[in-house]
Amino acid sequence: MTSTIRHGGNLQQAIREFGGPAADWLDLSTGIHPDGYPVPALPAAAWHRLPEDDDLAALAARYYGAPHALPVAGSQAAIRTLPRLLRPGRVGIAALGYSEYAPAFARAGHTVVLLDEADFGRHDLADALDHLVVVTPNNPTTRRVPSDTLRHWHRRLAARDGTLLVDEAFMDATPGGSLASHADRPGLVVLRSLGKFFGLAGVRCGFVLAAPALLDALDAELGHWAVSGPARAIARTALADAGWQAHARDHLAASGHRLATLLTGHGLAVASHPLFCWVPHAHARRLHVALATCRVWTRYFDAAGGQPPSLRFGLPPDQPRAWDQLARALDKTLPLPDADGL
Repeated sequence: MTSTIRHGGNLQQAIREFGGPAADWLDLSTGIHPDGYPVPALPAAAWHRLPEDDDLAALAARYYGAPHALPVAGSQAAIRTLPRLLRPGRVGIAALGYSEYAPAFARAGHTVVLLDEADFGRHDLADALDHLVVVTPNNPTTRRVPSDTLRHWHRRLAARDGTLLVDEAFMDATPGGSLASHADRPGLVVLRSLGKFFGLAGVRCGFVLAAPALLDALDAELGHWAVSGPARAIARTALADAGWQAHARDHLAASGHRLATLLTGHGLAVASHPLFCWVPHAHARRLHVALATCRVWTRYFDAAGGQPPSLRFGLPPDQPRAWDQLARALDKTLPLPDADGL
C-alpha cells in the first residue's frame, strides 16, 4: 500500500508557493499549542552525559494515570515500530486522520482497512478486524469515541489476540474519557505525546502505555537511549508542573472558543477542539489558497472518510497581532466569490 504522508508545520512550502518573508506569515497549519510549556535552562549533564535511568517513566505513568509507561522518541517511534510486534491481520484505520498509521501497518504486512468517520459509531466495528487504530479526539475531525465503546471494542479484539491502539495525542486538554488507566491489559495500547498540549513537538518525546510484556518488547526494538537527555529533562519538568497544566487547560478552552466563534461568525461550519477547529467546506481548497494570499497558512485535507474537503485552523499565538491578522484575512476572503469570478 502506498500513501502520501503529509503534516502541518510546513511553512516553507507556503513561502515557496505564495512568497513573502516568514515573519509576515501566521502559521495555523498545526494543532500544536502555540504558547507551549516554557522550557527551563537545563543542567550541563543533560547535554554531556548519556541518558541515564531516571524517574521519567514513573512521572509519566502518574501524570497519565496509567499503570506503566515507556518513554519513546515521540509517538512516531511507536507508530513505526508497534505494527511489527503485532501478528499480521486486518487493521482498521480512519481514512481521514493521522496519515502515518496506514503505511506503517502496511509495511509490517498488515491489510489496512480504511474506515469512514461514520464507522466509528458502529458497535460492531471491531468484529471484522484483527486490530483497530482509534485516534480520539481525532485529528482533524475532533471526533471522540466514548470510553465504554472503546472498552467494548478492546474486549472483542483481545478475545481474538487482537489489539486496540488508542492515540490520545490531543487528549490532555480535555482528559476525561482516557483509557490510560486500563492500559495494563493485554491487547490495549495507548499513545500519548508532549507535542500538542505542552507545545513541545520539537522535543520528540512521547509515551506508550501498555502491558509490561509489550513495553519490554518495544523497548528492545527501539534500543538504548531512545529519548535524549535534554528531552528527558524537559519532559520531567513539564509533567510535574501541575500549575502550568491547569492554567493551560483553562487558557486553551477560552482560546479554542474564541477561534470557533470567529470562524462561525464568518459563516463557516466548525467542529471545535481547544487546540484547533475543523472546517468542512465544499470549496476548502479555494479558501485555503485565498487565506494563503493573506499570509495565513492553514492545513488542507482532501475529501476522505465520507467527509468533504476541509481545513484545519490551529490556534493563533496569544498576541493581538496574530488574532487581528486572522480576522482581517477572513474579512477579506469570505464569503468566497463565485468560481467564475476568480
